[in-house]
Amino acid sequence: MILDDELPGLTYLKMLCEQIPEIEIIKSFNSSILFLKEAQELEFDLCIIDIEMPEINGLQVAAALKGKPVIFTTGYKEHAAEAFDLDAIDYVRKPVTRERLQLSVEKAIKRMITENPAKGWIQLNTDKGKSIIFYDQLSIIRTSETDSRDKDAMLQNNSTLRLKNISFARLIELLPIEQFCRVNKKELIAFRCIRFFSHDSITTNLIQSDGKPLVVFLSDIYRKDFLRFIAL
Repeated sequence: MILDDELPGLTYLKMLCEQIPEIEIIKSFNSSILFLKEAQELEFDLCIIDIEMPEINGLQVAAALKGKPVIFTTGYKEHAAEAFDLDAIDYVRKPVTRERLQLSVEKAIKRMITENPAKGWIQLNTDKGKSIIFYDQLSIIRTSETDSRDKDAMLQNNSTLRLKNISFARLIELLPIEQFCRVNKKELIAFRCIRFFSHDSITTNLIQSDGKPLVVFLSDIYRKDFLRFIAL
């Protein structure tokens, strides 16, 4: 949810948000009163709120949200202490850039994952739109053969989803580290799919079309992390 009383600023902020894959805009507002009224009926994970506004300022809005994650945007620096007293995710000075906003969004995602570790699913952009993928349905993620910026997620039911424009580094941040580990430059695997492993290979419990189990390569670069997680 986005709130800024100045329409040019609201339009610009909305444009920046649309360039960040992790964000889906539920609704944008230029009135804090209307925002608070409708917030009670809408489902959302994060608010990006301007501070200096008539009627009700952004700090008062955030306080009324009772702990909902908030990123403040403002042209003034004197509100920083009050913002962090409200446990804000971040405090971004205007003019806001996409890169700076991206950092704030990543902070918000990390906090939400930390506070909700048991939710059991992840939302990702795919070639079919936004998809909710449950951890226990995700087996292996591989670099797409058609575009290295995309990844192919193999699910437990043998279907595949194309994950759009996401890096392995980002996936590792989003997935629970006790359940998934990268094993080579092009593959990330769920621990529950492992049947056997040796110095340089992992035999999975996933059966291929020829009836043989899928075997993946364990590279030198990722072996140390893999063995550390296996020992947990």
